[in-house]
Amino acid sequence: MGDFQIDESFVRALLDEQHPDLAGLGLRRVDAGWANQMWRLGDELAVRLPRTPHAPSLLRKEQEWLPVLAPGLPLPVPMPVRVGEPSVRFPRPWTIATWVPGEPGDRASISCDDHAADSLAGFLRALHRNAPAGAPTSPNRGVPLRLVAHEFDRAFQAVASSGIPADVRSVWDGAVSAPDWQGPPVWLHGDLHPANVVVSGGTLSGVIDFGELCAGDPATDLAAAWLLLPEGAAARFFDAYADVNVDADVDVNVDEAMIRRARGWAVLRCVSLIGIGQAWDRGLPGGQPTWGPAGRAALDRVLAAG
Repeated sequence: MGDFQIDESFVRALLDEQHPDLAGLGLRRVDAGWANQMWRLGDELAVRLPRTPHAPSLLRKEQEWLPVLAPGLPLPVPMPVRVGEPSVRFPRPWTIATWVPGEPGDRASISCDDHAADSLAGFLRALHRNAPAGAPTSPNRGVPLRLVAHEFDRAFQAVASSGIPADVRSVWDGAVSAPDWQGPPVWLHGDLHPANVVVSGGTLSGVIDFGELCAGDPATDLAAAWLLLPEGAAARFFDAYADVNVDADVDVNVDEAMIRRARGWAVLRCVSLIGIGQAWDRGLPGGQPTWGPAGRAALDRVLAAG
């Protein structure tokens, strides 16, 4: 959004233009978000304004599909409640969504291991249902890992000089060689890393940023066992995920192949997070100060799982 001066008066003018009944609510900038700039609106809402080239299409996807999925999910998610349409003032779509309270997971620690593992398992089991034929797909989420090998190679090489263990490559190779998912495509969050969940009272209290929502292999999301949960909690998570009793239309069998693929997705996300942290350290665009440490800690958990 380099061509726009986004400040409180600008956001309030947008609200007054399209949603005047909300324009009088309190407004403050939130230091969070990757593809979208976010403003807290009153106590219960948030305004999200796209700031990357792909963000408008991601917002449109959330606006279309989250109202369909959210009622069946056991954790709070940012439900779109109003749509901001492109205008002369701001020629991109934007959205007003419910505010999900809590501290972002890259800035808060989970201490209630069992509760968090069970909550995450219940959330993903509820989400991982057969996706309809018109569900969005992604070229780099929910697909066979060999199709994103170039992404792993690029991310791994970018951080290799920072002491990344050689075992990472072995985990990746083992994941790529695992049998592909043979079931129907299921709904996926697609981007479950620490900055995309919120934590309260030492446990998960919400899941945010559904811009990568798509259909595909559930192993993509099951990587969250290591990306989000403390060391040693993955076993509890997978047991709970397999045992959750939901009225599901697909049987997700957590077998050895699924675990291997999930670990592959986890190391891919870890090295990507570490790279984004290094970008911050070097003063480069797109860096995030908390993502590198979060990625490094998650990578240690993946490797400890052996």
